[in-house]
Amino acid sequence: MPISVTSPSRELHSHNMDMDDKRRNQTRGSDLKSRLQRRSSQTPNTERLSPEEIILWSQSLERLLASKYGMTTFQAFLKSEFSDENIEFWLICQDYKKIKSSFRLSSRAKKIYKTYIEAEAPKEINIDHKTRDLIRRNVKTPTTVCFDEAQRIVYRLMEKDSYPRFLRSNIYRTLLDSASDYIKV
Repeated sequence: MPISVTSPSRELHSHNMDMDDKRRNQTRGSDLKSRLQRRSSQTPNTERLSPEEIILWSQSLERLLASKYGMTTFQAFLKSEFSDENIEFWLICQDYKKIKSSFRLSSRAKKIYKTYIEAEAPKEINIDHKTRDLIRRNVKTPTTVCFDEAQRIVYRLMEKDSYPRFLRSNIYRTLLDSASDYIKV
């Protein structure tokens, strides 16, 4: 059986790529900080993201999602990790619950099912088989609550996994640093 051997030049190349990624992430963080500082000096008070708001995001996922800027920042973080299907699904379900027309409810339910629920869907969310079957049956005669169980599961997944990662991320840490710099001034 042949043995795979990595050449020293490949190891060096791999190490250099890791270092480049690390530098890029550090640069991204400082670049974000400078953009935020420029933006806060140019933005009128009514649109400014307050340091207090950024700090509140760390209290709960609910607080983060209740904030317009928090939601946008969390979405950007999830997109950077290629895991934004959960927040997309959760938001679409929030909008879905507001639909009044039974025709629109039915067509939107089918679209949500095909995009997020059915096996091998383009943006398939991680739910158990029992919930998936329940939704498949519910979509045949949709109501505003037919996705509630899947939405609860997705919320818990974000709360237990994505949200703690977000709080440890460079994106959030940079915002927190810029907020503390702002408070010190």
